[in-house]
Amino acid sequence: MDGLPDSASPFGLWPSMSGDFAGHIPIIPDDAAWRLLDPTADCGLISQLSELLAEIGSNIPSELNSSVTTDDGAGIIHIDDAAKIGPSAHITGPCYIGPGAEVRHAALVRANTWVCTDSVIGHATEVKHSVLLPTAKAPHFNYVGDSILGSGVNLGAGAKLSNLRHDGQEVHLRVGEKRIPSGLRKFGALLGEGCQIGCNVVTNPGVILGRDTMVVPNTTITGVHGAGSFLS
Repeated sequence: MDGLPDSASPFGLWPSMSGDFAGHIPIIPDDAAWRLLDPTADCGLISQLSELLAEIGSNIPSELNSSVTTDDGAGIIHIDDAAKIGPSAHITGPCYIGPGAEVRHAALVRANTWVCTDSVIGHATEVKHSVLLPTAKAPHFNYVGDSILGSGVNLGAGAKLSNLRHDGQEVHLRVGEKRIPSGLRKFGALLGEGCQIGCNVVTNPGVILGRDTMVVPNTTITGVHGAGSFLS
């Protein structure tokens, strides 16, 4: 990833991925982590999720609350028996929801979402084509589009990870005055482990935040920021 700080590499962002977790975790490309969000790539989220679901098959627990709705018309839904699904959630396939994960009341889980163990999609939160790595939390009124959230990330209430430029053109990564093409039309954010995102924060498309970054509430963020940043 020429031009990006070392802390923006996949290992720099998510070192715990090498640990031992229950359930399944996607493989993130080590040359450019955002390639996982390329819908056409063999190493992309759509391809990896398709392979996983073909292997483990469908699983929609029979004890789900009667108000929970699912739509597997476009792909397999696999909800681990140890996951917790709140009332009035809607889940669209293809998607994978791992052990201990929570999908809370009125959440919308859209296609190609990979929810790893002990992560949280909270009340009135919408997630699409994204990965929540183990223990990541988008707990209330969040939008997560075309993004990867690392372990220990917490999105404050109302935080939004926007994924599409107003003109619909390719998203670029901004490192100071340098612009690096991502090759993606839709690209939200890569959030390193332990990032704490304040209430009502908006990340513009193509944001990368290094580990343990803190973002003050009501802030709009653009660009690539190294580990331990404090953004206000």
